[in-house]
Amino acid sequence: MTTHPNIEHHPDLAEMRTRFERVTSTPAAQAVEALALITGLYLAASPWIAGFSGQTPLAVNNLIAGLAFCLCMGGTGSAYERTHAMAWTAVVLGAWTIVAPWVIAGEMSTTRAVVSNVITGIVALCLGLAMAGMAGRKTRDSRA
Repeated sequence: MTTHPNIEHHPDLAEMRTRFERVTSTPAAQAVEALALITGLYLAASPWIAGFSGQTPLAVNNLIAGLAFCLCMGGTGSAYERTHAMAWTAVVLGAWTIVAPWVIAGEMSTTRAVVSNVITGIVALCLGLAMAGMAGRKTRDSRA
């Protein structure tokens, strides 16, 4: 058995970094990241775009969740080996966005708030799952 004085030089770590770099350099991964950033920005601005900014608790929730979603998914393309676990946080944020209109205490949600959150939440959840699933995906180059 070989020992390595520093984990940075371990062959498994180098192979994993190479695989993550291959995955994130694909057009599909770059498209998922771009769509995720757009989705997060829409979620943050949705109370003002869809017209339910008067529902302060839901508006604040969407602003915070949208910015958090952008932060979670924003670094996955450039530093996927360190941030791929954040994609699972993005999945949770997507699920939360779907149920938030019914869970948030405060005024009764309007139809446009519910529709906006449900559609945006489904998109966010799917994008988070897509990014999380890319770590386990084999590329054509790595098949033997």
